[in-house]
Amino acid sequence: MGILQIAVVLVVLVLLVKPLGTYVYHVFSNESNKTDRIFGPVERVIYRLIGLRHREGMSWKKYAGALLLTNAALALISYLILRMQSILPFNPNDVGAMEETLSFNTVISFITNTNLQHYSGESGLSYFAQMAVIMMMMFTSAATGFSAAIAFIRGITSRGNTIGNFFIDFVKAHTRIFLPAAIVVTMILVALHVPQTLQSTLTVTTLEGAVQNIAIGPVASLESIKHLGTNGGGFFGANSAHPFENPNPLTNVIEILSMWALPAALPYTYGRFARNRKQGWVIFSAMMALFLVFLATVYTSELYGNPVMNELGIDASQGSMEGKEVRFGIPQSALFTAVTTAATTGTVNNMHDTLTPLGGLVPLAEMMLNCVFGGKGAGLMNMLMYAIIGVFIAGLMVGRTPEFLGRKIEPREMKLIAIAILIHPLIILGPTAIAFLTDLGSGAISNAGFHGISQVLYEYTSSAANNGSGFEGLADNTSFWNITTGLVMLLGRYVSMIAMLAVAGSFARKQGVPETIGTLRTDNRWFVGILIGTVLIIGALTFLPAIALGPIAEHLTLG
Repeated sequence: MGILQIAVVLVVLVLLVKPLGTYVYHVFSNESNKTDRIFGPVERVIYRLIGLRHREGMSWKKYAGALLLTNAALALISYLILRMQSILPFNPNDVGAMEETLSFNTVISFITNTNLQHYSGESGLSYFAQMAVIMMMMFTSAATGFSAAIAFIRGITSRGNTIGNFFIDFVKAHTRIFLPAAIVVTMILVALHVPQTLQSTLTVTTLEGAVQNIAIGPVASLESIKHLGTNGGGFFGANSAHPFENPNPLTNVIEILSMWALPAALPYTYGRFARNRKQGWVIFSAMMALFLVFLATVYTSELYGNPVMNELGIDASQGSMEGKEVRFGIPQSALFTAVTTAATTGTVNNMHDTLTPLGGLVPLAEMMLNCVFGGKGAGLMNMLMYAIIGVFIAGLMVGRTPEFLGRKIEPREMKLIAIAILIHPLIILGPTAIAFLTDLGSGAISNAGFHGISQVLYEYTSSAANNGSGFEGLADNTSFWNITTGLVMLLGRYVSMIAMLAVAGSFARKQGVPETIGTLRTDNRWFVGILIGTVLIIGALTFLPAIALGPIAEHLTLG
């Protein structure tokens, strides 16, 4: 029955890929289509309001500059709101101003689409801050990543000196994708009894006569964009394990599909831009093959439970249910875990800290690879980066100048890709080592031994991959953790994004070369194998020593 539940969700996802990918292509192809009649008038008003008179394309440098300046302005406004939320409206629970380093961490977390939370949502933020900062940045960060991915696709598939206009892409991502989808999902969640209100905390009397305060608020609207934008930050500290955020198995499936559908559809969009849909299916197939391996690992690990508990004679017929909601069970908990870290969303419906060692290895490994579907745009860009590397290596092996999509891969592109590849392990492993070497870092660890290593490694991996989920159990609301993870989130988001935009700009300027009998085909099943091999050899082996010290070592001690 568990496998059937998972299979149904997988089938629905695959059925959504083509129509959704086609829609995204029509939104960003700059070709006239039926959606222009619906959204065009609204967008023209927005263009006038922001003073966008000239809508010509941008070079990669202008595109990156516009992206960074827009994000910086939004981050500054958000920081001021968090510091002054105690005197702003819609604060019925009298929540005070957020502390400086926590405000820094929160703003960086949400502007980078990470949504790492070192605070509890229901007690740390006013309703105004939840809507004006958290929800606002959930939209803008998702639109930023989506725009960067589309610009990258344009650069490697088209010929010319432009990769598009950031402001046009940014506006369209809001008006034609995230806002309409969020409205629809919000209405569905409200119909399924997810709260949507501005009332203050409820005070009720329990059956035993005790008084209990129950937090509520505009939950459904945050839940929709939280998943559609692969954000992950929860209205409540328990995130999607909370019954108000995720009350039943149906809402659980809706949330899974909401965070997974757009990242899964982007490869098909790429195939449409490349004028070769097989190119998109190759990328999708590689992503799905890796995902299924990870999903099978976490599902079987949690299904068979902890061997130590089993030896004690404890009933494990339901699997390892520690930290999981009984309304979801092992199948939907395992699927949610695999999807939220594959799509770098970070929302959780079970506590990853309580996963079995091999089960906990799965979310950690998916974030380290950061290309198994990935978040809004980042996963596709990273997988295409590995595709270019695979072509480069294969080309060198046969003594030919490597070519990708009819353009030669030259030293400039490989240097930029090397930067994008190296920054990821550097900002994970470096800060992890520093945390263990200082009392400020190691003092936050709540578990001794190998699991404590996994806790710290997971925190920085989640920050670098712009995921935001945590192993929890880590006392991370301190100046040390707020500042270090904030810096990791910044570097993890923007260094690789700028490097990949530079690669797109370089490709866009290149002259095409004719395909010959010696050209390596990148649209067949053999290239799927090359792509997966490249990801595993370059991506996975980088982190193997760290993984061996954490979840693998912990697993071996249970035998």
